[in-house]
Amino acid sequence: MSYRKDSDSVELGDCTRNPGYKDADGDGPAARDNISVSDSEEKRDSIGVKRLSDARDEYTQIKPYAGMPKEVLVLYSSKARYRVPREILFWLTVCCTLALVAVTIAVIALSPKCLSWWQASPVYQIYPRSFKDSDGDGVGDLKGIKEKLDHFEYLNIKSIWISPFYRSPMKDFGYDVEDFRDIDPLFGTMKDFEELLATMHSKGLRLIMDFIPNHTSDRHRWFNLSRTRDPHYEDYYVWTDCKPDGPKPNNWVSIFGNSSWTYDEVRGQCYLHQFLKEQPDLNFRNPDVIKEMIDIIHFWLEKGVDGFRMDAVKHMLEASHMRDEPQVDPNKPPELVTTEWDLHSDYTTSQVGLHDILREFRAQMDTYSQEPGRYRFMVIESYDYEEVYKTMMYYGTRLEKEGDFPFNFYLLDLPQNTSGVWAKHLVHLWMGNMPKGKWPNWVVGNHDRTRISSSAGQLYVRAINMLLLTLPGTATTYYGEEIGMENINVTASQIQDPAGKYNTSASRDPQRSPLQWNANMNAGFNDKTNLTWLPLHPDYETVNVEAQMKDDGSVLAQYRFLNTLRQSELPLNRGWFCYVHADANVFSYIRELDGLKRAFLIVVNFGKESAATDLSSVRELPDELKVLMSTNKANDGKVFPKSRIQTEVGEGLVIQYSTNTRFNPNHPEECYISEKACYLETIGILYKCQ
Repeated sequence: MSYRKDSDSVELGDCTRNPGYKDADGDGPAARDNISVSDSEEKRDSIGVKRLSDARDEYTQIKPYAGMPKEVLVLYSSKARYRVPREILFWLTVCCTLALVAVTIAVIALSPKCLSWWQASPVYQIYPRSFKDSDGDGVGDLKGIKEKLDHFEYLNIKSIWISPFYRSPMKDFGYDVEDFRDIDPLFGTMKDFEELLATMHSKGLRLIMDFIPNHTSDRHRWFNLSRTRDPHYEDYYVWTDCKPDGPKPNNWVSIFGNSSWTYDEVRGQCYLHQFLKEQPDLNFRNPDVIKEMIDIIHFWLEKGVDGFRMDAVKHMLEASHMRDEPQVDPNKPPELVTTEWDLHSDYTTSQVGLHDILREFRAQMDTYSQEPGRYRFMVIESYDYEEVYKTMMYYGTRLEKEGDFPFNFYLLDLPQNTSGVWAKHLVHLWMGNMPKGKWPNWVVGNHDRTRISSSAGQLYVRAINMLLLTLPGTATTYYGEEIGMENINVTASQIQDPAGKYNTSASRDPQRSPLQWNANMNAGFNDKTNLTWLPLHPDYETVNVEAQMKDDGSVLAQYRFLNTLRQSELPLNRGWFCYVHADANVFSYIRELDGLKRAFLIVVNFGKESAATDLSSVRELPDELKVLMSTNKANDGKVFPKSRIQTEVGEGLVIQYSTNTRFNPNHPEECYISEKACYLETIGILYKCQ
């Protein structure tokens, strides 16, 4: 091999010769062989034309080389060895792109709807008077709630329902509203509310407000205009003729006892109040009243509120004929009919037209739910007791939606009969009557009912929390239940509840005591002065949030673990729920998801003695079962044969197991699911399945 230098170009002497090659400077073998320096311009032109022709005819070089001219590159690109691979790559890219688009569309089409925020987290109820006092007046407030938002982040709770904080004379502690568009000074200002809401949203928390459509305060502007017969407001409330000293219009009875009618001297008529006489009922047969309430809904949704709890909705309409209601005991003297339990409430609750109003409320809220991630939630409160079919109507129909769910109060009756059979019965009251495809929920306490730890006993608190957080659907937790707070004792002189002042046995104060944050002064509820609006429970030095955060076996720690487990495990948050066993002591059920090997067996002892549960007949369960979590921490990790699962009184077990055999296909009558989904383990996705 030798190099030859000629002018400014260098060539590899032994290279393959290319007769048609010419470099950019006009040098190269073809140029040197055919052109002399003294050639004329015309000769160069004719030779140039011949050179291009020769390049096409004589070009035989096999491999491309750097710096080849465009003409040569075109020759290469048209050859089959280069053209065919290029076309293959092009069409392969097109096919892959189309396949990727098709797979994406298929995944979207087949994927079940994501759980909304109100489905993914428990709803935590704050009674604002008792949560946290920021200014030292002894009453909780909005700034106090803002101070303690980290508590919800610690518990992994995203949905917070705050009981009423509207401007109010406080005859029924906020449920008698004087102004639906203002904050009562006891709780703060509108600015305090807006700051609280903004801070909550910045932390990923959602705020649910109480909405009270049935009545207002007798100090509300509407009522004062109505009693003076203002033309626009004259029919905003339910009025009828009566005499101040004469008989009442009918036998209707208030929730708080005695007649639902009170004579108003200004107007000279009686007005209806299904609660306190200071809470006159609005007339929802007047379209202007419905419009007013819709405007109020808009007002708070514009503020950014994430949802509403609709209070006492079954009382919103009354029969226009106003006839006497039938007595439960027909032989009871009418003058002794003084409580709601003495009458069948056929004419004062659940009247025709009620659901039309609620559907209109729902439609208005849906207009604010268009923005992704900003769904506006609506939960309905209605105590229908044994008439569960009435409660189920609040879900709406397939064509018209009402509430996302009505509150389920049946678990409040757990203390009536602590047994596994009774627990299953109460659960099945809901699951067996719930419309197909709807989302269940569970409540074990609120501001109107005795704390579950007091009614059932401390022995069962952990088991009840386990039940609450492993059943399908949304759990509702009343403040303090996460640490097992109990009712307080309130003397007659300490009663604050207006209902208790009418009837001391009906006082709701015992379940409304201040939340126990720590062992310091006033349990950390008020750390500025020695004032609390209700007495503290004497056990606050040991039963408090701070102490239980340090104890991994505490009620709080177990609540947090179960809530986190529920949100992280598909079988628990959206899988099948299947009854497995119920007897005098134990209630047991399975949570599983089609396609996912991992499943959970829940065994809870609600009885009065220890039990050894035999599930050997359940062939879908493996022979040995390992406890993931027990309410008795000493039993965490224990392994039981399925023929003898041991539980003590008030103990609950979460058992995680792996199996290829699902329980639900073989026992469809024992299983429920809101929206069926399957899991494809190979690629880790959920998809809709039949």
